[in-house]
Amino acid sequence: MYEPIRTPPPRKGSVHSTMAGTTSASDFPHRSREEELDIQLAGHLGALLAVTDELRGLAPCADLDEAAERLATQVARLRGGVTPVRMSAAPSDDLMALHERAHALAGRALVVAASRADTAAAILAAEQMDVHAAALEPRELTSR
Repeated sequence: MYEPIRTPPPRKGSVHSTMAGTTSASDFPHRSREEELDIQLAGHLGALLAVTDELRGLAPCADLDEAAERLATQVARLRGGVTPVRMSAAPSDDLMALHERAHALAGRALVVAASRADTAAAILAAEQMDVHAAALEPRELTSR
């Protein structure tokens, strides 16, 4: 009633065949764990750089300028010397939302940097978390 299978079962660790033909696991490019972490860390730091540039557009500050340059340096290092794209205008006008987003991105970057044992990126991410956490803290009004 049923016709028996005439092809041998796939080898352990191989990729199943496709309609275009048989492929093997070696036909696909593979990256090491460190390469994957570099890509992930560069992405988080690049996103943090974009938010930092937005903040610089809304509230120019020498500290933000310095942070942006340090972030750009780290992103370029992780991307093999390719400089990141920079923001020129501030599309958002919600300062607190930008600080919240920057704090979250710095936290993600810190986790990946720690996993990768990248001290320079971890220190930079931790500093940025502190900066944005301080910006989010409610300030007490003093009456004098």
